[in-house]
Amino acid sequence: MGKLIRDSTASSTVIPWRDPTAAPSSDLVDRPLLPPPCPASPWDNVPGLGDQQKRHLTRLYTKGLLWKHPKDKNLNIVFRLIHGGQVDGDGNCLFTATRKSMGLDVTPRELRMRTVKRFLQDLGSADDQTKGSIDLAIRHMYSPDLKSGWGLHVLQEVKLLARKQDREGIDSAIDDLVQIGVQRELAAESIYKERSIAVEDGPSWAKYMSISGSSDEEYDIINMQYTEDGLLTVDENRDGHSAAFGDDIAIECLATEFKREIFVVQAHGSDAMVDEENCVFFLPHHPRSEICEPPFFLFMKGTGWCGAGADHYEPLIAHRSMALSQEKVALVLN
Repeated sequence: MGKLIRDSTASSTVIPWRDPTAAPSSDLVDRPLLPPPCPASPWDNVPGLGDQQKRHLTRLYTKGLLWKHPKDKNLNIVFRLIHGGQVDGDGNCLFTATRKSMGLDVTPRELRMRTVKRFLQDLGSADDQTKGSIDLAIRHMYSPDLKSGWGLHVLQEVKLLARKQDREGIDSAIDDLVQIGVQRELAAESIYKERSIAVEDGPSWAKYMSISGSSDEEYDIINMQYTEDGLLTVDENRDGHSAAFGDDIAIECLATEFKREIFVVQAHGSDAMVDEENCVFFLPHHPRSEICEPPFFLFMKGTGWCGAGADHYEPLIAHRSMALSQEKVALVLN
């Protein structure tokens, strides 16, 4: 997945779990403290986690993690993270989880639209080179080149946007092709590509990311899955309830909107072929503006690399902890 304005490699650095002993000790500034919100093993009852994941996440909670403000060297905070509960896997999970992680009194739909508005504002002020990079990242995610990329993925997906008001005409055109002997899936592929909008640039991404699965929205999401041999399935989303899943671009827009770093905590299981020391990763998303507030955290869990998290986000509640020296925490977020 890509980033909005930064180079995706530079802004998606994976921070592995480590014991931070290399850097010198530094005391933390005084902060209001909260009592431990949970028992000693707060992750034991979180569903979908393996034993090694629970051990690592419990260690993170017990020892805490240290966040350092990138510029204000006096602003160092230790957090303990606990799971914030399940959220519906309806495509709106990024915004639902963000709302709960931040304690916001807004709806997921409102957060989604603030994200899109921020994206369009930043896109409007970007230079041509930056806009080209944005379009390229979006095409890689939603309109990939089906002649390449098969060394990494078994499946590739193409996203299209069909106007709800055009459904009747689209169905009629598909039926016409079926009547002359065209296979139904191939007929649907042909007509949707002809009459729908491909998600391949900034403006089309904004239309796509605005979709929350409501019946009063202008577009329906059409999803086509391909293997190296060709078309596999066409999901026509006939009930119109599919929502646009949040991606890295949306997370960076949220970070910019709230002027806070967002760390996505990914926990991978044993069948992801990683050892226990590397089963938890922190993926940072930085705002394109100044950082005015401490970070917040989102959670993704999975049992393998292919479906790790499956783009499903859950909230993490960050409790500010007692001050510790850098050597005593489980992780330092720089």
